[in-house]
Amino acid sequence: MVVNKMLDYIKEVLENMPTSWLGLTTHRLDIYNEKLAKVQFLEHFEILANENTSNYSALNELPTAFDYIRLGHPLSCVLEWLIAKMNNLSAEGVISFSSKTMPVLAILRKNLLENKKTQINYTGKLPNYFDIEILRSIYGYKFELNQVDNASEISEFNGSNIFISQQDLFSIDLNANIDFFINIHANYGSIVLVNGEKNKNYISEIQHVRRRETIAMTPKNCFEVLNILLNQSSFKTIKADAAANKIAVLDSIKEVCNTTTTPLVASSGLSIQYAILMGLVDYAKEYHKGKSIKIIVPPNCYGGTNDQVRRAAACIETIEIMDLLVDGDHDMVQSLDFILNKIAAEDAVPYVIAEIPTNPRVEVPDLVKLRNVLSSRRKTESGELAIAPVFLLDQTFCPNLHFLGEADILSTVKTISFASGSKFPSGGLCTAGYCIANKKGEILIDKIDLHLKLCDNEATDFQMELLAKQLPSMKKRIHDAYLNTRDFVNFIKDNLPEAKINFVSEELAKAGFTPSVFSLDLPTKGNTDEEKEAYKRNLNLKLINMMINEIPNESKNCVSYGQLKGSYWTIPATSTQGTTKEDHKDYIARVSLSPQMDIELHKKVFLKFIETL
Repeated sequence: MVVNKMLDYIKEVLENMPTSWLGLTTHRLDIYNEKLAKVQFLEHFEILANENTSNYSALNELPTAFDYIRLGHPLSCVLEWLIAKMNNLSAEGVISFSSKTMPVLAILRKNLLENKKTQINYTGKLPNYFDIEILRSIYGYKFELNQVDNASEISEFNGSNIFISQQDLFSIDLNANIDFFINIHANYGSIVLVNGEKNKNYISEIQHVRRRETIAMTPKNCFEVLNILLNQSSFKTIKADAAANKIAVLDSIKEVCNTTTTPLVASSGLSIQYAILMGLVDYAKEYHKGKSIKIIVPPNCYGGTNDQVRRAAACIETIEIMDLLVDGDHDMVQSLDFILNKIAAEDAVPYVIAEIPTNPRVEVPDLVKLRNVLSSRRKTESGELAIAPVFLLDQTFCPNLHFLGEADILSTVKTISFASGSKFPSGGLCTAGYCIANKKGEILIDKIDLHLKLCDNEATDFQMELLAKQLPSMKKRIHDAYLNTRDFVNFIKDNLPEAKINFVSEELAKAGFTPSVFSLDLPTKGNTDEEKEAYKRNLNLKLINMMINEIPNESKNCVSYGQLKGSYWTIPATSTQGTTKEDHKDYIARVSLSPQMDIELHKKVFLKFIETL
């Protein structure tokens, strides 16, 4: 397609596109092939482009580009496709980021693991947040710096040549000596172009950094950048009452978490987790010099958390991952006590990551025993006082529960609570996540903030605007969604008593645990364990498909929780646990309900499902 014709086509696409391209945080899994993420979407999109087809129905039927919008979405794919076309590159090798730092870190990470040299070329000055010393001393990255007047000055290098341009997102001056061209802009993020056949093996690595430690350029920013490109106008300053929104968001988080410490807000749940992780590594290296760091994490918890800590351990020799068995026949408290005793004897630094309730089994440990185990004073083999653990609490399922206040259960333990903002905090309107510490853990926040800024993973102004609007109603939405979930769970128990349901007890609900998600182990048949497992997996899919087909306006086959309306159905083993070890995966149905939904219609369809058994 010639450039002008292509631009005209994109203009029509932006006028006719589904509203979900701008407004959703998760997409349909039933039309998603993870192995063909972005590729399948663009293959179908290019067919439409060649046919000059841009109507709503055609665009709405395109395959899902990515399961989570934070790691890519239709508009990021369209933007990347357009820039690739304009520069005669493959769209696969054009990758947009909300962060201006993380594309560089993605390349540095791969080269560290491959023991390959990196030269970072730049004009003017490097951005202030690009802390050279910390990247070398904490992350372990190795690189040379080379200031140039323009891209043409960059000569051949025995390793990877990165060129950072701060001109604008469309001024691209590639030459054969540049391996990675990174265009950054203060308001919108960055775009990395992978240059040359020899660098194609970097593409999946860069995409994986975007998947696990940061996010893609947001839908809103992609939309604005595309419109600016189409109109060929200069970048406009984003106008928003950012200061007032930030104050409102921070105050809301303090109120809901019952503490007075200052929260941090990131571009996603995994962005804030990465800042916590690297901040604690930095803290340990400064205050516990020479000691190894042990990160204790459930092997079947959310796949992103699991993958992220293991990726950090692959880069930093002092980190070791230890499995915390928490679900089923395993008791979190007993498992944790055993591991902490072992770490204490080794005189190492213990960091514990856990979800309460757990995912997907929705189990809650004995909190008094948990506090006691975390607070216990342990000794090293030499008889010295061991380093006390830091507890990193994922509160995504129950962000309203009080753990952090001076009179709350974990007040005596250094604790940092965090939550995914795409769930209840925003009601599914944005991906921003946050963390907040109790008084004992407040000493760690400065280090976390430092790494949040270094990675340029702070929430965007628009994300803050959405959180400012949604956080005040969060407690009521949690309450109403729980009531729907309890009603539906009780209905299933009454009508399909042989099914095993994992949900909080009435007693736990009275104590404040009111999630709106449950897991469902359907009754199975077969002569062998293999036959029974296969039958159950097929039955899971049958149920999910029936709910979606019968209630298409409310039921969705996607990974979601805490959204404003509808119901969400998935198999965690094939979505959120995608990187979890196979032995620890749960092939059960996970269901989440919202405050606004037709609960009676859901019951009617479930009864119809029971009749097929």
